[in-house]
Amino acid sequence: MSPTRPNVVVLDYGSGNVHSAAKALERAGADVTLSNDKQAALAADGLLVPGVGAFAAVVDQLEGVRGGEIVDHRLAGGRPVLGICVGMQVLFARGVERGADVEGLGQWPGVVEPIKADVLPHMGWNTVQAPEDSVLFDGLRDERFYFVHSYGVTDFPLDAYGPFRAPKLTWAEHGERFIAAVENGPLSATQFHPEKSGEPGIRLLRNWVSSL
Repeated sequence: MSPTRPNVVVLDYGSGNVHSAAKALERAGADVTLSNDKQAALAADGLLVPGVGAFAAVVDQLEGVRGGEIVDHRLAGGRPVLGICVGMQVLFARGVERGADVEGLGQWPGVVEPIKADVLPHMGWNTVQAPEDSVLFDGLRDERFYFVHSYGVTDFPLDAYGPFRAPKLTWAEHGERFIAAVENGPLSATQFHPEKSGEPGIRLLRNWVSSL
């Protein structure tokens, strides 16, 4: 008898290429459901939050399906969540984009701001600097991943406190250093698109699916 494949819900709230993410997760070993149903999202082994476009628009779309509440409830129960691209950015406290200062979901402190670089958007393949004990990047040293963004987080003001460990931060550079991925207990996220990153992206998703 083959082992049971983890069930992952891709939160289908109107933003992001959900079908590409679903196909990539299936290749990574998950059974995938596209849904914005709260109970389905809470019951799944893993939840993936995609995101493409403007920070404010993604926050509004998430509010329309009670996405922030879903993420809160999953994390309160130690249930894994993975954010991708703007789905990562909205996990931070604020986003400053085109003159608008918008409140994010607030899972992490920090501000999403324009990257200081001569060429924007940052589009294409780039290397990352992951910590040695990273779960997401296990076996993926020196690989390249696919980025498409003009905004990012360059400062992460959250250290270890009490019994809690400091989040594992992965960095990349385009003009300046910015956060490429975060691993923080059940909450993980990547600024790049694993589903567009070829075999390294599938392997990263497989690492996440294997941890569910």
